Amino acid sequence: MEHVRVIRIHTRVPVAQPHRISDEMVSALKVRGATTWVALHANHVRELTPKARAACAAMIDAGIPMVSQSVLLRGVNDDPETLEALMRGFVECRIKPYYLHHGDLAPGTSHLRTTLSEGQEIMRALRGRLSGLCQPEYVIDLPGGHGKAPAGPNYLSPENSFSADREQGAETRYRIVDYCGDVHLYPPEP
Repeated sequence: MEHVRVIRIHTRVPVAQPHRISDEMVSALKVRGATTWVALHANHVRELTPKARAACAAMIDAGIPMVSQSVLLRGVNDDPETLEALMRGFVECRIKPYYLHHGDLAPGTSHLRTTLSEGQEIMRALRGRLSGLCQPEYVIDLPGGHGKAPAGPNYLSPENSFSADREQGAETRYRIVDYCGDVHLYPPEP
């Protein structure tokens, strides 16, 4: 199909069955006239075994770019240290961290879901621990097929005490909360 220029495949095969990523499979993923992207679904750094890393390297070495998708899971990866190790593991494998999903509202999974505020605090902690290359986007996959919405912490809010300056055409000043929870004014006071 000539009009198809990008093919995106989401899979757990490289971590669940790395032996299936054969030369033949990699060759099949290289579609002439299109770019294939592979999104690896993994939720803990322990899934990135030597065999899984080799399977990913085979695809990447063949020119197939990879991104990651993970789900924030209570008791599995719901702390900054565990997510840091996972995101660093992805980058070490040349996989760009892409999405960290808030747990879906699927029946029977409530014991695995964190609260949104817990997820936001974990993401705030990651901002102070990891470079931008290692940062996934924390998202909610909205029920009913309405797409993904960013759910990360909000770092900016207008500083209300400067409304008189705004009326005179001065730049709006913002309160910015850094990853440590400290508040800074931007632009700084003169």
